[in-house]
Amino acid sequence: MKHWYKILAVILISYTLIFGLLNKVPRLDILNETIRNVFYHVPIWFAMLFMMSVSLVYSLIALQKNTLKNDSKAYNAALVGFFFALPGITTGSLWAKFTWGTWWTFEDPKLNGVAISILIYMAYFILRSSIDDEQKRAKISAVYNVFAFVMMNVFIMILPRLTDSLHPGNGGNPAFAKYDMDNGMRLIFYPAVIGWILFSCWLFEIKNRISILKTTLDD
Repeated sequence: MKHWYKILAVILISYTLIFGLLNKVPRLDILNETIRNVFYHVPIWFAMLFMMSVSLVYSLIALQKNTLKNDSKAYNAALVGFFFALPGITTGSLWAKFTWGTWWTFEDPKLNGVAISILIYMAYFILRSSIDDEQKRAKISAVYNVFAFVMMNVFIMILPRLTDSLHPGNGGNPAFAKYDMDNGMRLIFYPAVIGWILFSCWLFEIKNRISILKTTLDD
């Protein structure tokens, strides 16, 4: 079956959307029912990071082989990853409002890192649109994409772990798995991660097909 992963993505996401709301969750102070957001907010970020990693790989291949096809795939993967960053921020902001009492706080290094990372990738898209020559655009944008990926990981993975952070697993705070992620939640969380990653691959495939059609029409 050629489209098995698409069917699996629909099944897993539907499963987690439904049972993420119906399944019993640990009754914790402050978090309360908002802990259900871990089934949505975190897997969406996993999908975003996965797509940005795919974009990095294609950029490296584009630099090595100097092919426009791989540059196009790198761009499409980054675009899909950026798309997932938007609901990731939205669900995170909603979660922050009910647990931290504010939609956004500039005192948290991970939130600031996410904002900076988004700006870095926005600059990547602007850079590509400002260069007309295809070969030159492919080389420059590939180099910048490698830089963007490294900086993103520094801002959202490394720095928050070195300083104080409100996020679980960062700045000395215990991760969810260490204090409230029971087996019932894992039965929903892990399928959610797989489902959203597969969905991102689906969107990536669609974007690549659109790019091929556009190139064919232009030629």
